[in-house]
Amino acid sequence: VQLQASGGGLVQAGGSLRLSCAVSGRTLNLYTMGWFRQAPGKEREFVAAISWSGGSTWYADSVKGRFTISRDNAKNTIDLQMNNLKPEDTAVYYCAAKRYGVVITSSDTYPYWGQGTLVTVSS
Repeated sequence: VQLQASGGGLVQAGGSLRLSCAVSGRTLNLYTMGWFRQAPGKEREFVAAISWSGGSTWYADSVKGRFTISRDNAKNTIDLQMNNLKPEDTAVYYCAAKRYGVVITSSDTYPYWGQGTLVTVSS
């Protein structure tokens, strides 16, 4: 599975960005998909995830109500709509994929990763 993340950039606090992750190599609807982020000097952390069917979503408390994850299995893409961005959202954002396991929030359980896209939120 190959993942390609895009959509990062520089935005002012309160603004919005939409990240996309294109998936190739396998049928997307077999995979749970997640977004993680890593800020400078910090460990990678869970942001959001969506089940293979799109019927279940999970969010970190820090982004709940501001970020929305979605998927289009026909187009083999997942998106992360980020609204009301804050400076603390500044990080490299990664999309990831997994087929098995019930643990959603641990990066160790995702075997497939994209290259990351940088999001910078200015105050």
